[in-house]
Amino acid sequence: MLNALGFRIERKRSSLHLAGTGVFVTRGSAPKGSIVAMYPGTIYQADEPIFFQSIRNPFVFRCIDGVLIDGNDRALSKTVYRSCSGRDRLGPLCLSDCSWLTSDPVNPLAVGQYVNNCSNEKAANVCYQEYDVPEGFPLELRQFLPNVNYRADTQRPLRCVVLVSLREINCGEELFSNYYTIVH
Repeated sequence: MLNALGFRIERKRSSLHLAGTGVFVTRGSAPKGSIVAMYPGTIYQADEPIFFQSIRNPFVFRCIDGVLIDGNDRALSKTVYRSCSGRDRLGPLCLSDCSWLTSDPVNPLAVGQYVNNCSNEKAANVCYQEYDVPEGFPLELRQFLPNVNYRADTQRPLRCVVLVSLREINCGEELFSNYYTIVH
C-alpha cells in the first residue's frame, strides 16, 4: 500500500475518548482528494430485510438513496456477508473480498467502517463518496471489492462507498468523517 499509494492506514485505538477503534495514517501521507478507505459490507436495497442484523449494530451506513451497507465484521452480519459472498462466485473467481472480516485484510483500504465521527476538537479530514461499480468492471478485480449484494438477482450495480481525503493527511493522524455529510 505504501509503495502504490504513498501512504498506509491501520486500525488502532482512537484518539477520541470512549470511541474505541479508529483508523490512522501510519506511514507516508495521503494527498488531498485521495481515496483513503472503503466502507465494506453487505449491500441492502431499501426493500430488503435488515432488521435482525441492525439490532445494536453501529456499523450500518445509510446512503443518500436509502441503500444500506452493513459494515459489521461480527455476529450475524459477518455470517450474512460470508454466505452472500460464497454464493456469488464465477467458477474459481471470487466476486468479493471476505478478508476484511479478519484482522489481516487483503484490501488494506477495507476499514472505512472504523473511521470515527469528527468532533469540536477533531475536524473531518475525509468525506464519503458513493460509487456504483460499472457493469464492465474487470471480473478479476472484483475479488478485491469488500462489498456484496444481499440479493443475488438485484438489477442494481454493486454499491461501494469510499472515503476521500479533504486535505493532506499526514503520518500519525487519525481519519475523521462527518457522519451527516455526503458529497456527490
